[in-house]
Amino acid sequence: MHFNSSKASSPTNSYALSPARTPLSPMSTSPHHRTFSDTMMEEDLLYAEEIIERWDLDSLSHTKLDYLFSGDRREAREFVKSVKSLQSAMHFFVSESASSEKLVHAQKLMQVAMKRLEKEFYRILSSNRDYLDSDKRAMVSDMVMADLESIADCMISSGYGKECVKIYKIIRRSIVDETLYNLGVEKFTFNQINKMDWETMEPKIKTWLHAEKVAIKSIFCGERILCDYVFSSSDKIREACFSDICKERATALFEFPELVAKSKKSMERMFRTLDLYNAISDQWPEIEMIFSFESMAIVRTQAVTSLVKLGDAVRSMLSDFEAAIQKETLKTPIHGGGIHPLTRYVMNYLVFLSDYSISLSDILADWPLQVHSPFPESYFSSDNMDESSSISARFAWLVLVLLCKIDAGAELYKDVAQSYLFLVNNLNYVVSKVNSSNLRDLMGDNWLVKHGQKVNQYAGNYERMAWGKVFSSLPENPIADGLTTEVARNSFRRFNLEFNEAYQKQSSWVISDTKIRDQIKLSVAKKILPVYKMFYERYREVFQGADSVVRFAPDDLGNYLSDMFHGTGAPGSINTSSHSSSSSSSSLSRNH
Repeated sequence: MHFNSSKASSPTNSYALSPARTPLSPMSTSPHHRTFSDTMMEEDLLYAEEIIERWDLDSLSHTKLDYLFSGDRREAREFVKSVKSLQSAMHFFVSESASSEKLVHAQKLMQVAMKRLEKEFYRILSSNRDYLDSDKRAMVSDMVMADLESIADCMISSGYGKECVKIYKIIRRSIVDETLYNLGVEKFTFNQINKMDWETMEPKIKTWLHAEKVAIKSIFCGERILCDYVFSSSDKIREACFSDICKERATALFEFPELVAKSKKSMERMFRTLDLYNAISDQWPEIEMIFSFESMAIVRTQAVTSLVKLGDAVRSMLSDFEAAIQKETLKTPIHGGGIHPLTRYVMNYLVFLSDYSISLSDILADWPLQVHSPFPESYFSSDNMDESSSISARFAWLVLVLLCKIDAGAELYKDVAQSYLFLVNNLNYVVSKVNSSNLRDLMGDNWLVKHGQKVNQYAGNYERMAWGKVFSSLPENPIADGLTTEVARNSFRRFNLEFNEAYQKQSSWVISDTKIRDQIKLSVAKKILPVYKMFYERYREVFQGADSVVRFAPDDLGNYLSDMFHGTGAPGSINTSSHSSSSSSSSLSRNH
């Protein structure tokens, strides 16, 4: 973009010969004072003429490479001073005669001076266009800022503020537009947004989130600071400039989240909706400060409207999320009693939601939980929850809804032991997710303790139902003298049968959590291996031969137990045709 000096200086355009360009007022003086003043004004006129004509753009001696505001700025200071002297002279001459030759000459000089200042103003703005943003200004000399302010003050006080503002707005508006365009900011209609599939919309939201941060921290903040500085002499002009440059762009920027919030909703859009909410909410103090002018109220209003609509969208999606859990019907038992996909989905969703707890606290503050449930409130409340903690109540309720579904899923298993294992796996998954995320702060330590105890209770019930017959098949005192050979033989036979059946049934069962898996295997091993080892040592020499009833060495049992609960084995019987006392012992059997 090049400055067109001939057009800008046309007397029929910007620089018409009119005393209205300067704030002149008649003067009433005595004849003696008038003679003295006339002499002083003529000297001011001559001084101004000498300085201004030296920088006349239309002068034959002028070199296009000459810049007034460069170097040490001494010439620039003299030039501005001469303009002020010229203003004083014009005030005086108009009081003498509105059509005097001196006044006409002074007006022509003023046009030459304004044309030069306009050229300098344009050059400084355009040559420093990439360095006048707030985050880059420290590369820019303070002198450049002072130059712009000096020129603006001089042109405004001389009655040429309109020309100065026009140049400023053209250049700075083009910079704002170009920067926002490069950031990927687009203007959409509601129909365009509403018709977008998620794969198309999400990248646009990501682009907007980055662009909004840059726009507030750099672009609009920089423009506000620059306007305030350059036009510090006029509150009206600096507000009008900033408004004309940024209002339409900022309003369009903050309209995008509202359009997203009003478009079709789905649970997958929850987190990006919260990201949009956070982007505006986190920077609201800056938004209020930057757009504090009354003329920028529409920008603040649009930002608030977007926040409200985004909050409405979040509440709507949260209701849909709860309804989806409520409507979910568990029809088929999960293989091996493992973690149900619903448990994983709901808990991971809640974990992600808990990362937005601050925003959700605001959004849910005026949306109290209303539950029509047979359970007392204490059943789903948390110890961190008071009457105002809508977010804690909401999360506790959603977890309870899930736990009810887990209870219903346990009833699908025909084997009671496996139903308890399903409860162990799923409830432990819930507790682990709460414990390792921001959900812990929302649910509270008491909730964790209470439900951790339930996990242990379910584990105990599983152990009793799955291994009770194995435990009871061994004599209470395997080395008692009163134990007959026949009783011992029957005990071995019963143990072989019950252990084989328990192992066969559970070989494909799974315990997902490593810690819980090891705890259960260790607990079972402690109840079987010490007793069996004593029993085995006492009678292995007694029952020898092909028809021996001693089918397992203690180490064999340890190995079998160690291999369980990984969900990889297929149901089948144990090969009990022989045993090897030299089998490598497992970590469990080594402990006994």
